[in-house]
Amino acid sequence: MLRLFATSTARLFGIGAGALFRSPDGVSRVRPRRVLVMLGFLPLFALVQGIHWLGFLLDEIFFRGYRRVQIREPLFVLGVPRSGTTNLHAVLARDPQLTTFSTWECLFAPSVSQRLFWRALGRLDAKLGAPLRRLLGVAERRFFASLDDVHAMSLSSPEEDYFALMPVLSCFILVLPFPQASHLWRMGSFDRDMPAAERQALLAFYADALRRHLYVHGPDKRLLSKNAAFAAMANSLATQFPDARFLVCLRDPVQTVPSQLSSIRPGLSFFGVPSTSAPLRERFIEQLAFYYRNLHTLAESQAPARTVTKTLPQLKADLAGAVRDAYARLGIPLRADFAATLDAAAATARSYRSGHRYDLAELGLDAAMIARRFAETYPKPANAGTAKTEHTDTAAPAAGLSRC
Repeated sequence: MLRLFATSTARLFGIGAGALFRSPDGVSRVRPRRVLVMLGFLPLFALVQGIHWLGFLLDEIFFRGYRRVQIREPLFVLGVPRSGTTNLHAVLARDPQLTTFSTWECLFAPSVSQRLFWRALGRLDAKLGAPLRRLLGVAERRFFASLDDVHAMSLSSPEEDYFALMPVLSCFILVLPFPQASHLWRMGSFDRDMPAAERQALLAFYADALRRHLYVHGPDKRLLSKNAAFAAMANSLATQFPDARFLVCLRDPVQTVPSQLSSIRPGLSFFGVPSTSAPLRERFIEQLAFYYRNLHTLAESQAPARTVTKTLPQLKADLAGAVRDAYARLGIPLRADFAATLDAAAATARSYRSGHRYDLAELGLDAAMIARRFAETYPKPANAGTAKTEHTDTAAPAAGLSRC
C-alpha cells in the first residue's frame, strides 16, 4: 500500500507537469484552455485522492477486519465499450443476492471510513429534514443531465468500480485529461503490456477495494462488478479470482468504434485535448481491437467454463431469456423475485432508443475500414456496404450473453 501511494504521488506530479507543458497527443501544441482547466482540475483532483488515502489509512487502524473478508464467486460483467454493459449492470444490480458499487461509493467513498462517515451524515441530514439531500439532488440533476444520451448515471445508480483504481492513478478514464501518460495506456492493454510486479500490485489493490465493499454491505453477498475497461485485464481477473464468473458483452465493431470515439469527444474537448486528433483516434482503435482479442482469449482458453458471451442484438431481443440462460450456465441461482424484475426489464430493453448520434465521416472513420481492421478480432463484422454515414445508438444499452 505504501509503495502504491509513493508511486501514485510521484506519477501525479509527473502527469500534472506533462499536462501543462507537453503536447497531449504528441502532435498538437498545449492550448491555453488546457492550461487553465488543468490549473483548476489538478489541485482538486489531488485533494480528493489525498482524502481517499487518508480513508485507507483509517481503515488500517480501525477496520482491519475487511482484510479477512472472502470474495466468493464474484460476477464480472465485461465487454467492449458501448455494448450495453451499463443497462445489463443496472438490471443485475436489482438481484437481491448481489451487491455492487454505486456512483457515490466509487467517486467519494472507496474506503470503509468514508462510507461510514457519509452514511452517518445522511442519517443526521434525514433527522433535520434532508436539506443536504435536496441540495445534492439539484446539483446532481444539473451535473449528470448532459451525460444521459451517452452514459446515464446518478449518485445512487450502479457504477463501474474501475473508479476504485483512481487513487492509484490507474482508472483508464484518466486518459481523457492525461492522454500523454504512458502508464494509463498500459491499463488499456493490461494483460499484454503491464509489467508483472505492477500488475500484481494493482490486482491486489483492486481485490482490497472489493473486500471493503463487502465488509460494509455484507460478506455473505456475491460481488457484482461491471467494467467495459476491464476487458483489457479480463484474463488477469480470471487468474486473480479463480472462482469468478464472467458475462461478456459484444457488439459489432462497425458500431462500437464510432460510438466509443463519439462518446469520449466531449471529455477530451473539456480538457483542451483535440477531439479529432488522428494519433489519439488510432490509439483508441488499437485499444478496442485488443479488447476484442483479449475477451476472445478469456472465453475460448482462459476460462471457457466460467464465461458466457452474447451480442447486443441478442440481449435486446430477449433480455430475460438471455440472463436466465447465463445464470443457468454459470451456476447462479435465479430467485423468483428477480425473475419478475427480469420480465419487466425485458420490455424496456426492446423499446429503448438512444439519443446518442454520431457521424462516421466527422470522426474520420469509414465502415469498410473498420470491418477490415476487426475482421480477425470479431468473427462476424457487419457488411460495410449497408452502413450509413450517420448513425445512432438505437439498440438497448444491454448486451447479450451466450457461450462463445
